[in-house]
Amino acid sequence: MPELPEVETVRRGLALHMEGRRVERLALNRPDLRIPLPPGLPEKVEGRTVERIGRRAKYILMEFEGGGVLIVHLGMSGRMVVTPQGSEPPPPDPHDHVVFAMAGGATIRFNDARRFGLMDWTSAAELGRHKLLRELGPEPLGNAFNGPALAAALAGRASPIKAALLDQRVVAGLGNIYAAEALFWAGISPRRRAATVTGGRAERLAAAIREVLTRAIEAGGSSLRDYVQASGELGYFQHQWAVYGRERCPGCDCAEGVRRIVQSGRSTFYCAKRQR
Repeated sequence: MPELPEVETVRRGLALHMEGRRVERLALNRPDLRIPLPPGLPEKVEGRTVERIGRRAKYILMEFEGGGVLIVHLGMSGRMVVTPQGSEPPPPDPHDHVVFAMAGGATIRFNDARRFGLMDWTSAAELGRHKLLRELGPEPLGNAFNGPALAAALAGRASPIKAALLDQRVVAGLGNIYAAEALFWAGISPRRRAATVTGGRAERLAAAIREVLTRAIEAGGSSLRDYVQASGELGYFQHQWAVYGRERCPGCDCAEGVRRIVQSGRSTFYCAKRQR
């Protein structure tokens, strides 16, 4: 599933072609994705200007004039790909479920082979109380996220720190790959009990989360299977992974190399020598 860097990269690509522009036509090629598409969605957005493309955790937020907000989640295999004005349109694809035709000529296709993505409609006034967003923790790239805030969110948690980081109430948008990478750079074992990540450990981990996510966004995210940027290009951060899917971490001379274990049904990679 695309994590925060991938969603943020897509958001930035969409903003270039949608912000300040009017939706001339919205084509719905099926009635549902993971859940039914919002009733009357074309009537809600056609003729309206997209004022801002925002993001909360792994959700893209399309804010329209008049106060409406379209919440978009890419799911496991969803893509939002832009065909700029004047470019040759791609051949029809049966998985192009929602298509935006923008004033100025750009087309944005929501393509989702597995249909685990979703779209929902709300108002700007109700956005923070929406069921998908209301329990999310702080944005890891925001000013509210730091060592003390992270330690407070982890207080009393007996679960391993890796599992706790995947709880979106602790930190919003962090997923399996970037949790493993951040724990490596912070020197913290994924097996460590979450409640023991306090003080300096929490400061190191919060800083590592911020740094890993920032570098991943700069590289356009990580492409494993389905993810592409809004331009259709792949992400490149997978070439910078330190432990995820690796046999050895950078500069490590231990004989065992990177270990792989399963936590909460997800693969965890770490260096037992450098992470405690």
